[in-house]
Amino acid sequence: MTQARTTFHPGHDGARLAVHRLGQGRPVLLLHGLFSSAEVNWIKYGTAQRIADAGFEAVMPDLRAHGQSAAPHDPAAYPHDVLVKDLAALVAALGLEDYDLAGFSLGARTAVRGVLACLTPRRLVLGGMGLEGLTGWARRGGFFVDVIDRFGTIERGDPAYFAQSFMKSMAIDRVAARLLLHSVDDTPPEALAGLTMPTLVICGAEDQDNGSAPRLAETLPDARYVEIPGTHMSCVTRKELGEGIAGFLAG
Repeated sequence: MTQARTTFHPGHDGARLAVHRLGQGRPVLLLHGLFSSAEVNWIKYGTAQRIADAGFEAVMPDLRAHGQSAAPHDPAAYPHDVLVKDLAALVAALGLEDYDLAGFSLGARTAVRGVLACLTPRRLVLGGMGLEGLTGWARRGGFFVDVIDRFGTIERGDPAYFAQSFMKSMAIDRVAARLLLHSVDDTPPEALAGLTMPTLVICGAEDQDNGSAPRLAETLPDARYVEIPGTHMSCVTRKELGEGIAGFLAG
C-alpha cells in the first residue's frame, strides 16, 4: 500500500488542518465521519487505495477537532457551518477547480451543505447517510452531545455505549467535539433539489443510523442507491465501499 502524503493548510479562520493525499489523477475530496479521521475512515481499510488504483487522487482532510487537525476550545472557533467554511477554504487553498466530492456520515452532511453553499463538484458521493440524517440532524446531534456529557459513565447495554467506546479509541477532544456538534444544523428537505450533479448514495445494509438511504436517493434529482454489507461502523472496513465509490466516479 502506498503511503499517504500529509500537508497542513489553513481553515477559514487560519486553524491548522491536516490533508492526506494518495494517488495521482483527478482529485476526489473525501470527508470522514464524526469522531473518526481520514486514517480510519479512508486509509486503514484500503478505501483510498482502491480509489487511487482507479486513477484518482484521494484528498482526505481531517476535519476540525479530528485527527491531526486543530481542535480549539474557543467557542468563537465554531461558527454555524464551520466545517463548510473550512471545506471551502481548503478547496481554494488546494486550487481545486475540477474535482469530485465524497463524504461519510458527518462528512456526507458537510458535503451536502458545502454544495448548497458554494461548491460545484462534478460528482457527489454520500456514504452512511439517509434522508432523516440531513433533515433531522438536531436529534442525532443531541444523541452525541449526551454521549459527551455522560462520557465515562455509560455502561454496556446503553444505546450510547458504542459511541463512547469509539470516542475513547479515537482519543477525541470532548470539549472541541461538543462545540463542533452545536455548529451543525438541519438541512431543509426542499433544499436538496439544489444537488443537481450525479450523486451516489452508498450505505451498509444494516445501517439505519442516519435514516433511510434509499429515501435520500429517491429525493435527490440525479441519484442512485448502492447497498453494501455492514452496519454504520463496519461498512467502512469493507472493500465494497471503495469499489462502489471508484466505480461510480469512473463511470
